[in-house]
Amino acid sequence: MTRPDYTALLPGALLAATAGSLDGYTFLHQGAVFAGLQTGNLILLGVHLGGGQWAEAAHYAGALLTFMLGTAVARGIQHRYQGARLDRGTLILCYELLLISLALLVTQLGPQPLVTWLLAAAAAAQLQEFRSLHGAPFTSLMMTGNLRLLVESGYDWLIRREHQAKRRTVDILVILLSFAAGAAAVQGLSFILGRSALVLALASLMLVIATGHRKKV
Repeated sequence: MTRPDYTALLPGALLAATAGSLDGYTFLHQGAVFAGLQTGNLILLGVHLGGGQWAEAAHYAGALLTFMLGTAVARGIQHRYQGARLDRGTLILCYELLLISLALLVTQLGPQPLVTWLLAAAAAAQLQEFRSLHGAPFTSLMMTGNLRLLVESGYDWLIRREHQAKRRTVDILVILLSFAAGAAAVQGLSFILGRSALVLALASLMLVIATGHRKKV
């Protein structure tokens, strides 16, 4: 049985779009908190702590703690299924789909903290498992590092004339644009579906599974 390949550009771009949609969703519908961008949450936690705004600080602390817990759970899955016949990447994606589906059910009740926690755990699982794009380091959640990689690889391609850097430049640019597109799409869909715009993340992950399993030609 051929294992799926989630290290190609299309699955990677869809993972980035998913991450962008999750962060966009929690920012829009969960009180300006981030599902995956924990640097932003940590900054806002510090700002609110500095201002003595304890309730607001707890809002961001919850996202940080559940992201950490989600990472531990994902690491446990990796440890349990290391070398197993069942594809671990697909298992993590199904786990992520389950968390987002539960969040979609809960979110109909309003901006519940549980929604943020579930989505933070989903983002953590994605970051923990999918870290390679065409054999090179990759993250679908944290775009600061990808911006640095874009400039670095672009410099190597255009200035140092390293031809192999061209593909890396294009790959990272696609990832950055996909992340932004995911955030933009969830905003647009929110005008139509409101809190149910979270279905966008579900659709993106289903496409990740489909593209990862497609036969190579």
